[in-house]
Amino acid sequence: MNKLKNIFSIKFFLRLVVFILILLGFTVILFIYITKINAPENCNSTNIQRKKIANNFYTIDNSWIKKNKYGLYEMYIEAKSPYELGYKNGLLSQELVQSQEDFFVASIKEVIPSETYLNFLKYFIKFFDRNIDKNIPQEYLQEIYGVSQSASKNYDFIGTNYERLLNYHAAHDIGHALQGMNMVVGCTSFGVWDSKTTDSTMLIGRNFDFYVGDSFAKNKIIEFIHPNTGNDFMMISWGGMIGTVSGMNSAGMTLTINASKSDYPSGAKTPISILCREILQYATTIDEAYAIAKKRETFVSESIMIGSWKDKKTAIIEKSPTKTALFFSPNNQIICSNHFQSDTFKNTLENKENIRLSTSNYRHETVEKELSKIDKMNYKDVANILRKRDGKYNETLGLGNEMALNQLICHHSIIFKPDELKVWISVGPYQIGEYICYDLNDIFSKRIGLKKDEIIYDTTFTIESDSFLASRLYQNHLYFKKTKQQISHAIMHGEKIDITAKIEKEFIASNPDYYDTYGILARYFSSIKNTDKAKYYFNLAINKNNSSLAEKEYYQKRLKELVDN
Repeated sequence: MNKLKNIFSIKFFLRLVVFILILLGFTVILFIYITKINAPENCNSTNIQRKKIANNFYTIDNSWIKKNKYGLYEMYIEAKSPYELGYKNGLLSQELVQSQEDFFVASIKEVIPSETYLNFLKYFIKFFDRNIDKNIPQEYLQEIYGVSQSASKNYDFIGTNYERLLNYHAAHDIGHALQGMNMVVGCTSFGVWDSKTTDSTMLIGRNFDFYVGDSFAKNKIIEFIHPNTGNDFMMISWGGMIGTVSGMNSAGMTLTINASKSDYPSGAKTPISILCREILQYATTIDEAYAIAKKRETFVSESIMIGSWKDKKTAIIEKSPTKTALFFSPNNQIICSNHFQSDTFKNTLENKENIRLSTSNYRHETVEKELSKIDKMNYKDVANILRKRDGKYNETLGLGNEMALNQLICHHSIIFKPDELKVWISVGPYQIGEYICYDLNDIFSKRIGLKKDEIIYDTTFTIESDSFLASRLYQNHLYFKKTKQQISHAIMHGEKIDITAKIEKEFIASNPDYYDTYGILARYFSSIKNTDKAKYYFNLAINKNNSSLAEKEYYQKRLKELVDN
């Protein structure tokens, strides 16, 4: 009897194992099936080749890319189809497409060092973004597929070139959604027109404070695009990106984006950068831009600031996953930070909480105060406001404070003058270096088919560097930033580093007014169980100008935990 029971038990166990293996196999097959993203139609292979003219200067027919003396890449592309447009883009900027992915993946590995969690994240994103291609217009799928032909094969373990580039276009949205509970960094933009400017034309300025490390911001591309349909336009981009975060089209319509607080998304919709690309390519007025925004579903909340030469004003399209609203200012200026202002959204609990906890309203009021000081503005005045490092009342905040308009992290800073199709772009570092001026009338009439390396920006309108760039204070900031990165790395990886009394003193002296100078030391000493020093530095951090109430509450919570234990 016992022998029969044993045989029965073995058979049952084997059947259970087989059943589990079949179930796992079915699950894997189902996962692959539902997450597979097929290549778009009408993407025929091409024999297009690029021609090297000089170092960092390549051409394909009338299209070209070159690196200017500031280290910015300038690229003009024209094509007969979206796929060809993408293919030329990828081929011309092949090294940039590949290096940008290297930087992006390296930055993710720095934040998430666990290979197990990285693998989980990979499969989570594949599942989350499984329908992303159903929410992107076909022409942009074709264009992204064209660019993907030049992507690296080193990351096939993440997904195909096409799948990865599609997912990277949603990275901006996912990043903002994941930090939505505590938005400590945000962009600032504003526009002025009519009696507020020296010549009554429109001026628009913005800082794009999207930071994924210095390497990611290194190889910026200023793209001038002549698509087969729609408006000619320019935008600031990077290798592999066809979406828009800052740009202006040939009709004198400008576009910039500012993230707002979002709930965690349940699935991919249209990435904000793709929606903005569609607006820039096909809209010429605020109403046309609004109509395009309304017809697309997004999975995060965003403010899209539209400057329109035809309308002679600037407005803000406010968009959440469920609603779209249009906000006009009652006067000749408009300010956009990271909260909503329209009647549709301004009194929602989420928006009020965002204003209460984040730096958004403070930066909004800072711009408002700066604008009130200047009766009639010119483009240099716009740059001065974008460069402002101190507080609303000119109080010292410490370098890098998220309360400042200039947080010393921006990917790019940009100024538009739509009436003249002029655009000024910061050459770096951040917005404290020179701003150089491009004239779209000149680019799209005289720079097509460029065959020699020549200056294509208008040197007569260059905005000189901020004097801060040559100061001892800036050198102190560089030391502070490098040391803070080393301490952050140690905290993240559970390592102990040798912070001597001398290093401690020099680090504090390099940025004594910044709350996180003390906050990072508190977090480090807490991580190595030096409770007395951790409590000391948490107290100092709390009593500085914290960037937001959320940040201050975080330090208070950490201090209480140490005191209670």
